[in-house]
Amino acid sequence: MATSVEKGKSAEDLACAFLEAKGYIIFDRNYRFEKAEIDIVALFPPAEIVFIEVKSRKNITWTYPEAAVDANKIRLIAHGADSYLYEKKLTTVPVRFDVVAIHMPDNGEPVIAHFEDAFRPDLSTGF
Repeated sequence: MATSVEKGKSAEDLACAFLEAKGYIIFDRNYRFEKAEIDIVALFPPAEIVFIEVKSRKNITWTYPEAAVDANKIRLIAHGADSYLYEKKLTTVPVRFDVVAIHMPDNGEPVIAHFEDAFRPDLSTGF
């Protein structure tokens, strides 16, 4: 049986392949700053940086994966994104925050939903 880390990596691999097929260029994966982690950082041509949170679930009877992106998670993603932009000297580049939700049933193909511009935190405050 796969661990949660292995399941997460598998979901992120699927998300990267899905995004690349849509023309995204993957810059980074699992960028960490303090308690924040950005699952995927990508370029959406011609010049938009996209911070992508990947959520997956095996069973969606009670909740969909995207529902796990709550206010606290958004705060952490914004904090990590702010750090990433500063570190890479990309503070003037347009940014967007997406969520890729993946339903990964035991029997069947994964179902991927891509929520573009899923939320808009205020990067000037990190929240």
